[in-house]
Amino acid sequence: MRLHRLSLDEEIQARQRALGPPKEGKTFEHGPAKFIFITLLAVTVVSHLIALALLAFTPG
Repeated sequence: MRLHRLSLDEEIQARQRALGPPKEGKTFEHGPAKFIFITLLAVTVVSHLIALALLAFTPG
């Protein structure tokens, strides 16, 4: 006995129909992407500051 499943394309179309048209003025903010970008930027800045501090205090 096999249960009926929609194909991937049909599932996507069904979800889009259920959502309806986008609302005017509503934006989709990319929260996770923004979080990752800011985290990577902060890690880069901190690592550069640590490297500069080590370079300044290294004898030679």
